[in-house]
Amino acid sequence: MPLRHLFMRLFVLLFLICVASVVPAWAQQISLELGKSPLPLNQYYTISIKLQDQPLKEYTPFPEIEGFKKSNKYSSTKTIITGGKTTTILTITQNYAALEEGEYVLKPFSMQVNGKAVQSKGMEIEVTAMQENASQQLNLPDMIAEDEEPDATDEPEFVDKDDNAFLTIYTDKEEVFVGEGINVVLYFYLAETDQRLLDFYDFANQLSGIIRQLKQPNVWEETFDFTEITPENVTVRGEPYLRFKLYEAVLYPLNLEPISFPQLKLQMIKYKVAKNPSLLAEDRQEGYKIFYSRERVIPVKELPPHPLRDVVPVGNYTLNESLSKKRVAANKSFTYLFEVNGEGNLAAIMPPVPEAPPGLEFYPPDVRQDVTKRSGRVVGSKTFAYTVLPREPGQYKMGKVLQWIYFNPTTASYDTLRPSLQVQITGARGNDALVLSRDLGSFYNIIENEDNALVDMHFFDTIKRYTNIILLVLLAIAAFVFLKK
Repeated sequence: MPLRHLFMRLFVLLFLICVASVVPAWAQQISLELGKSPLPLNQYYTISIKLQDQPLKEYTPFPEIEGFKKSNKYSSTKTIITGGKTTTILTITQNYAALEEGEYVLKPFSMQVNGKAVQSKGMEIEVTAMQENASQQLNLPDMIAEDEEPDATDEPEFVDKDDNAFLTIYTDKEEVFVGEGINVVLYFYLAETDQRLLDFYDFANQLSGIIRQLKQPNVWEETFDFTEITPENVTVRGEPYLRFKLYEAVLYPLNLEPISFPQLKLQMIKYKVAKNPSLLAEDRQEGYKIFYSRERVIPVKELPPHPLRDVVPVGNYTLNESLSKKRVAANKSFTYLFEVNGEGNLAAIMPPVPEAPPGLEFYPPDVRQDVTKRSGRVVGSKTFAYTVLPREPGQYKMGKVLQWIYFNPTTASYDTLRPSLQVQITGARGNDALVLSRDLGSFYNIIENEDNALVDMHFFDTIKRYTNIILLVLLAIAAFVFLKK
């Protein structure tokens, strides 16, 4: 009878495992996260979309909030690898700038994210006093604008007015080292006074073609996700402009090939205005105009001589470290965290390889990566969690076991992150104790409770029949869920 109970337990376990195979599709979560209240007038209110273990395909525009104006958006990605299982959380955040102090209400709203409706109950927002910020000043970049040939059939009562607009590629550096990040943004500037003269034309198709031309074959690209083209109010040479961000990414060159951007073009609708406007007729006539950006070439510099020049990470980093225990008995494991923080291509950072002394055993680490893309920068952290099993007592300095060499482009020099923590291993050395210290689980505890009674030979056929029935039921449930979704 005890053996029969054991098999019934195994059936229950099999059932739970099969049901769990259906659940992951539901476990992929999409949620909305609202900002804090109260907040000062010089800080943004935020609404965020959070997606777990799924890419962002599409989403409807963020809601409008009375008393607020939409500002820029940014995205962040958090990656957690534990025991070989990877969990990724993608966050898209919309910033809102309050127009004045007061109390406001964010009404309940719904957004479609990846084809699914996500609800929010809204909230009350209190905006408190602020300190005034200086207005943003920009230098006027190089620009070229070329009108198309005038149409001979244009009616004479419409005139073509000059516009103040241009297309430009912005980079935050004139040259970079191999592996160093460079922020690249494609902007379209339009004077506020000329808003009625220009409008976007076949924008989605044009933008996809432009982005294909911006792609580089020899770089690692971290793109900034945004599906809305929202104008920003900026000042150029003392004049108010609207600035449209069409593309943004941070590029990390993988070799010495220069980063080269061709001349890009954007066709816009250009309106001619009536000489003598009338209430009975159209006051403007539609035409077209093409705007061109200048070609850009960014040289890529080789890193200074070093034995690890071809594999060393590039960026500006610091080290955080921690120990689960600073005093551990021999043959009892502990965890050591080696966390790299800073700005750079975190995806290219590999785990540092321990040079463990005979008294310590290091196991492959679990990896966690947090990335935030904001204000033209890619920053974050990458954490390596090592499980360590000490064999012999003694004092062990982590700085003698691990070190991480990188190249800092700001100082144009190599640097090393060295741990400063140390662990005290107590007790006596004993190889046999290693086996005893490991928990073999509760499965083997049942051996002493079982008997050696004979079992019916047909019992396993019965078990097999029940197993097939359970599998058929689970298959039907999975098919029903699939069809329903």
